Amino acid sequence: MKPVVSSEALFRILQQQLCVRMRKPNMKLLTRGCSIVTLLLAVSCVASSQTHPLRERLSFNDNWRFQKNDPAGAEGQLSYDQIKEWVNATGNEFTTNTPKSRPRADLGFSVAYTKREFDDKNWRMLSLPHDWGIEGPFNQEYSGETGKLPWFGIAWYRKHFMVPANEKEKHLYLQIDGAMAYSTVWLNGHFVGGWPYGYASFELDLTPYVEFGADNVVAIRLDNPNDSSRWYPGGGLYRNVWLVKTSSVHVGHWGTYVTTSEVTSYAATINLKVTVNNDSTAKANATISTRVYELGNNGQKTGSAVVSKAVNISLAAGRGDIAAQSLQVRRPKLWNLQTPNRYVAITIVEQQGKVVDQYETVFGIRTIKFDEEKGFYLNGEHVYLKGVCNHHDLGPLGSALNVRALERQIEILKEMGVNAIRTSHNPPAPELLELCDRMGIVVMDEAFDAWRLGKKKNDYHLLFDNWHEKDLRAQIRRDRNHPSIILWSIGNEIGEQGNDEGHALAAELTKIVHEEDPTRPTTAAANNRLSGYNGFQKTIDVFGYNYQFADYGKFREANPTIPLFGNETASTVSSRGEYFFPVDADKSKGRTDFQVSSYDLYAPRWAVAPDTEFEAQDRYPYVGGEFVWTGFDYLGEPTPYGGDSTTLLNFSDPADQARMAKELQDLSKIKVPSRSSYFGIVDLCGFKKDRFYLYQARWRPDFPMAHILPHWNWPERVGQVTPVHVYTSGDEAELFLNGRSLGRRTKRQYQYRLRWDEVKYEPGELRVVSYKNGKKWAEDLMKTTGVSAKLMMSADRTSLMADGRDLSFVTVSIADQAGLTVPRSKNRVRFSVSGPGEIIAIDNGDATSHESFQSKERSAYNGLMLVIVRTQTGKSGFIRLRAESDGLTGSEVRMVSR
Repeated sequence: MKPVVSSEALFRILQQQLCVRMRKPNMKLLTRGCSIVTLLLAVSCVASSQTHPLRERLSFNDNWRFQKNDPAGAEGQLSYDQIKEWVNATGNEFTTNTPKSRPRADLGFSVAYTKREFDDKNWRMLSLPHDWGIEGPFNQEYSGETGKLPWFGIAWYRKHFMVPANEKEKHLYLQIDGAMAYSTVWLNGHFVGGWPYGYASFELDLTPYVEFGADNVVAIRLDNPNDSSRWYPGGGLYRNVWLVKTSSVHVGHWGTYVTTSEVTSYAATINLKVTVNNDSTAKANATISTRVYELGNNGQKTGSAVVSKAVNISLAAGRGDIAAQSLQVRRPKLWNLQTPNRYVAITIVEQQGKVVDQYETVFGIRTIKFDEEKGFYLNGEHVYLKGVCNHHDLGPLGSALNVRALERQIEILKEMGVNAIRTSHNPPAPELLELCDRMGIVVMDEAFDAWRLGKKKNDYHLLFDNWHEKDLRAQIRRDRNHPSIILWSIGNEIGEQGNDEGHALAAELTKIVHEEDPTRPTTAAANNRLSGYNGFQKTIDVFGYNYQFADYGKFREANPTIPLFGNETASTVSSRGEYFFPVDADKSKGRTDFQVSSYDLYAPRWAVAPDTEFEAQDRYPYVGGEFVWTGFDYLGEPTPYGGDSTTLLNFSDPADQARMAKELQDLSKIKVPSRSSYFGIVDLCGFKKDRFYLYQARWRPDFPMAHILPHWNWPERVGQVTPVHVYTSGDEAELFLNGRSLGRRTKRQYQYRLRWDEVKYEPGELRVVSYKNGKKWAEDLMKTTGVSAKLMMSADRTSLMADGRDLSFVTVSIADQAGLTVPRSKNRVRFSVSGPGEIIAIDNGDATSHESFQSKERSAYNGLMLVIVRTQTGKSGFIRLRAESDGLTGSEVRMVSR
């Protein structure tokens, strides 16, 4: 029996037939097509319930009910301290210790919200992923470290769902990609399990508690403690949730592990381990066959299988076992940064000639190696790591996952030249790794921000002893088939770097990693200079220093066989479009009014301008590259205007610690308004700061580019010195002011920007012409603008999917009559939308703004703002976004949802 086509696949097929080639959509056809899709989806669902597809992984995101706080009378009953014996019994498959067994009593049976019969019709209805914190409001009294948003507290989610009576032979599992935090789950009033770590993905078996042919209710309680994070973590079921249905004999959760060995241009050996579970009460014999296909750019398999193989396996009742297979792919298409080729292994489980399960594993064929002489090699070719660190929030969208928003971030980073991402400081959403696989980005997958020594009162150190093994093994099993991953990071700036206990913990974590995945090395983000010499460096495979560029040479002398790279670098701070005078060389200067000058010379005490790290990397070519802090601005951590005592961990010298403690004490007396960071090379909206072009010039040396800063609107500075900097991938440049040459500059060794520090401002036109090897290379022009006259809008995409998730990011600029963005404008703009779309967020990139992201109006910040429009599920047609502002000509942008 062949499985029916999934509703999602059918929807894609029909969309392609109806819409893909329509350049001028016919609205009647679009509407008719939508109706046909709705009808056929209904038919498909009926067919599915009648013919029992082998395995279903269904989105479980829609139609949840949401309520903050515990019911009256239940306060404190379900705190982690009270229930951890029950919760700690979850995830026994991820520990080598004696499995935990939970108490026999059914937890939470007296709490109203867990009961199936509880009346939740007055609760708020919503769809996932959901971050309750981003809805605000901002509160000046909340810590600036975490974005001044109400992400903390207790909340409940409940969902009603029907399981057909004729599916009684099925096994049902709830898969949660991320729940912030201390999640506990009930089905029909019965406690199923829980998982405290808010960044972990996990699966729970619902089968014992399902009532077939009846209304079922899953209830999920989250308890997100305050003072548990150093940045904005978000709150809620903020990643995808899935309902999985299988037969009794099936491939287990994250049950395949693919490695590639003996890779040449002629052949590659694919080693596949498949964990097969037998959840029945009888012994089972099964045949496990695997077929490997190439994947096209659209993620669909192409052609016939390139190789296939089958093995037999015998499974005891209620047990699982591993089926190992070795397959050889002829003339493999390798996964690399330029052409990220992928394959899919389709594993089929058969019993007595009948297919009972089918499981797909996407992977890539490639080799990786870290070398002490040059750093990282991919498929035998040296690759310099041009990396950024990123937190997990999506700016004005908060922590709620959206694939298009993640994809846009990667597109912007790739334009800059980025080829690597560090998931700071936690496991990422699975979709980020899928995008990196598809788009050609390598990844450092990070596990923890703390071990036993905490950085915040309620952070991971409270969970470490009971959960670090489960969390780490689960993370690796989930992620290890992604070809993009090249490093496992076991921790960020861990307090235990300096003691023997910490070294033993690091060795234990490395051992766990190697047991789960011996093909990739471990690393850790080491900010303590001494950790490169005190033995900590020997507990990991590849050493990554944070901000210790001055020690690259010393580390090499002491550790000639250990590969080295910059795990976290620069931490330059700036506000987009802000420039303060005089331009001071002191990195602590350049601040005013809770903004930071964008001359890209300013940094916290432990950090440096990009140029300093560039020089260190160039002086020591064995350093394998860097991961800059950060690619994008993020919510929380508004350094240099906020901080906490964990910042002291950046210093091993007592005198430095004392100076920093004094600075933090002074900051604690200031009411800091900042809600978001200044570290980003790109701001919270996705708008490029000047630093973007400095990194682009270095990371894309063959791309002709030149960039002038600052803007040239300074009526109050006529005749005053206004330095001009130029970032270019050329090796020299000539600057002109109103047609007059201000001189030609040549980059010297270890010089990464060209400076004209004595320019006196006069309105008009700045033009730079850059040269490479003596030939004209690139130009840039900066003009003094007229007064603000009109609004201009540009959408990153105008053709959207009517799936209720697709987004268009619309840039709004305040322009003069000639269409030039007026760089210091802050006009108030109002927005309205018509058609099958909705405005879901607005921002301007100003770290001090406390305006709601959900507002339909906002003031521009230095000439720009962003509107994010989302489609509506199943509704096709034209979407019109209108912008208006008093005294300015309005603007409209059109999109089509198909």
